[in-house]
Order: sequence, then structure tokens, then C-alpha cells
Amino acid sequence: QVHLVESGGGLVQAGGSLRLSCAASGSIFNINAMGWYRQAPGKQRELVARITSGRNTDYADSVKGRFTISGDNAKNTVYLQMDSLKAEDTAVYYCNAGMTTTARVYLEVWGQGTLVTVSS
Repeated sequence: QVHLVESGGGLVQAGGSLRLSCAASGSIFNINAMGWYRQAPGKQRELVARITSGRNTDYADSVKGRFTISGDNAKNTVYLQMDSLKAEDTAVYYCNAGMTTTARVYLEVWGQGTLVTVSS
């Protein structure tokens, strides 16, 4: 069993900052990549940012320059620092991880989601 536990969502005013955390635990052999997706009401889930075990990063164009993803490989944890937040960043943010378990099975795992609300 593998679990992702997210934290750090909440309500913030436009222009403010929030930091999301996601910790993976369980029968993990290796994590290939972790990332954050978001889903706003009435919209499809979209990639926000991801980071590989080699620390390569990708960002959605809409968050470049405002969000920073980082990871702690020793703790199997990924962080998303969100600055200069806008009302359009309001969404449920989901952590995602691609990993190999101790049984050498590849899994893609999702967290339960954390709500970020940006008031304008």
C-alpha cells in the first residue's frame, strides 16, 4: 500500500502565498516523479507542476514565475510554493506520484486533494 498525504491548502487573498506539502509513505522502492495537478469547478484536471527524481521540473504556463516545486527525496515529499496567487488559481490541488513499489510494480498514486481558495 502507498499513500499520499497532502497539507497546506486554505483561504488566501489575491497576491498572497501558500505552501502545499505532499508526503508519500508505504511500500515504496523508488519515486520517479511527483507533481501537483488542480481542478477548478467545471474544468478538467490540469498539470500545475511536476518534479522528477533527477530534479527536472515542468510548470504550466499559467503558473511559471509564481509557483515553485521542490522535493526532498529522503522524505519522499514534494512541496509547492505558490506566490502572487490569483483568483483563477482557486481549485482543488491534487498530489500525484509515479513510483515503483517494493514489489517492483509501477504505480501512479493520487492524494485526496486540498482546496485552495483565492479571494479577489
